[in-house]
Amino acid sequence: METSSLEYRDLKSELPCVAVLATGGTIAGSAESSAQAGYRSGMVDVEAMIQSLPELEKIARVRGEQIANVGSQDMSFEIMARLSRRINDLLSGDDIHGVVVTHGTDTLEETAYFLNLTVKSPKTVVMTGAMRPATAISADGPLNLFNAVAVAADPQAREKGVLVVMNDRIHGAHSLTKSNTTSVETFISPINGLMGTVNYGKTTYFRAPSRRHTFLSEFSFEFDLPLPRVDIVYACADMPPDLIECSVIKGARGIVIAGDGNGNMNDVSVKMAASMAENGIWIVRSSRVPTGRVGRNVEVDDDANQFIASDELNPAKSRILLMLALLKNPTHDQVQDLFYAY
Repeated sequence: METSSLEYRDLKSELPCVAVLATGGTIAGSAESSAQAGYRSGMVDVEAMIQSLPELEKIARVRGEQIANVGSQDMSFEIMARLSRRINDLLSGDDIHGVVVTHGTDTLEETAYFLNLTVKSPKTVVMTGAMRPATAISADGPLNLFNAVAVAADPQAREKGVLVVMNDRIHGAHSLTKSNTTSVETFISPINGLMGTVNYGKTTYFRAPSRRHTFLSEFSFEFDLPLPRVDIVYACADMPPDLIECSVIKGARGIVIAGDGNGNMNDVSVKMAASMAENGIWIVRSSRVPTGRVGRNVEVDDDANQFIASDELNPAKSRILLMLALLKNPTHDQVQDLFYAY
């Protein structure tokens, strides 16, 4: 009797290989009760998270590494740089198809954008997290991790830059932001919309990234720390201009203004910022408003004041782009072009 060779094939060995790099966060959090708001981040290690999801064996060969174990409010550029270097190393080989990063949600958008600029591979990098700790009733972490691995293993996700998978949504790193302090539906992409959706591992994509990223990026993952200091100053009614001066005194080489409306600030603050820009301090006008672009030379004369308009980037992402840009010793026009390009 003839037997099909298919019966003897190791189907598991043919699955894509995905590396899960853990950094802590709520997805690895634990609480004394399953029905309480308080918890401690980073209490569950990566192997325990993987072992708790035997369903992963059906979609990928998964291996885990613990890069850090912090709440994302304690995320640092040292950890981000270490993470970027490890991802670049993993994706340079033929054995890894994609990477998943588990991360706390508070600063997830910042790490996602940092990786979007410094990962140099067309292979897929997916970030995920949770709004409820692993011990909670209806914990969202397990399904988020399952879906993230599915996206990382999906050939259709290649060349889409760093993706963020949460609550069945696929976001791009450029656009997403956290919008709610506690809801599982916290991440939104208000300017460019979702990249796609994922339903129990089944993916649908709506669009490709509109900005440069990852393997198209000019930024390197090899740099010395610390990065140039860039501060964020929050604009408000009757804003005191000395906040800008204080940042410079403390060593800031650049300041991002989380401006009113279209990146605005009161007249005394414009004058203070312009005086700093004249002395070589980089001033970027972003906005505290959650959606919309900050246009150049709209209500503020950016040309005369030597300011940069952030375009689509919120204050946190503007800070990261400026910090990396300053490593290149750029001109004013070059920095403005970077905000249009990335």
